Amino acid sequence: MLEKILSKEVVAPVVIIFFSIITYGVLSRIVKRLFRIKSKRVNEKRQKTFVGLVNNVIKYFIVLVALMMILEIYGIDTKSLVASLGVASLVAGLALQDLLKDVIAGFSIILEDQYSVGDIVSINGFTGTVQTLGLKTTKLKALTGEVRMIANRNIMELTNYSVDDNTSFVDVSISYDSNVEEVKAFLTEVCETLSKELKLTKSAQCLGVEKLADSSVNFRIAITSSYADKFQLARRFQERIKAECDKKGIVIAYPQLVIHNG
Repeated sequence: MLEKILSKEVVAPVVIIFFSIITYGVLSRIVKRLFRIKSKRVNEKRQKTFVGLVNNVIKYFIVLVALMMILEIYGIDTKSLVASLGVASLVAGLALQDLLKDVIAGFSIILEDQYSVGDIVSINGFTGTVQTLGLKTTKLKALTGEVRMIANRNIMELTNYSVDDNTSFVDVSISYDSNVEEVKAFLTEVCETLSKELKLTKSAQCLGVEKLADSSVNFRIAITSSYADKFQLARRFQERIKAECDKKGIVIAYPQLVIHNG
C-alpha cells in the first residue's frame, strides 16, 4: 500500500504542481516589481490591469507545461499532442491575426506609457480625450462630442498634448497712432495681473510687436497652460484686454477703407 502511495505516478505530479505554484508566485512578484520600476505615469487602475494580464499569460503557460509533464509521467505521447496543438494554433493565429496585432499594439502602448485615460491626444488626425484604453481599441471623445473607436494596430500618428504644458498666443491689434512702448508696458501689466488672478503656474508674457499689418500694429501675448485650458484662457485674456483698453482709451484697430472721389 505504501509503495503505491509513494510511486512515481503519485509523487511526481504532486511535486510538479507544488513547484508550478511556487514558480507562478515568484514570476508574478517579479512582474509587479518590474512594472513599477518602468512606469512612472501609469495610474493604479492601469497598473493592476496590465499586471493581471501578464500574470494570466504566465499562469496559463505554467499550467500547460505542468500538464504536459504530468501526461509524460503517465506514458501519454505528448509530442504528437504538441504537434496537433501547433497546427490548431497556426490556424487560429491566421484567423485572429488582426486581434493579435491589436493586443500586441495595446501592450506596447501600456509598456511605453504613450498615453493614459484622460489625456488629450491626436490619433491619425482625430483629436479628443482618451475615454478608455484597452488591449484591442482606444476610445476618443472630441471636444465637440464625437466619439471614435480606433483599433490599436491602426494607430500610425500620435500626438499627446497632456505630457507637458502648451503655449497659446493671443494677438492684439492696436492703432498705428498708439505709442508702442506704452502699449507694451500696458499689456505686460495686464498679463501679470490676470495671471495672478487665474493662479497660472507661469505668468503670461507680452512678447512685443509681432507684425506691422495694413491697418494695425499687432502685439503678441504668450500664455503657458495645459492643453485643456488653453482655449478658455485665450478667451479670458481677450475679454480682459478689451475691457482694459476701453478704460485706458487705447484704440483696438480694425480694417478701414478710405475712398477718394475723383
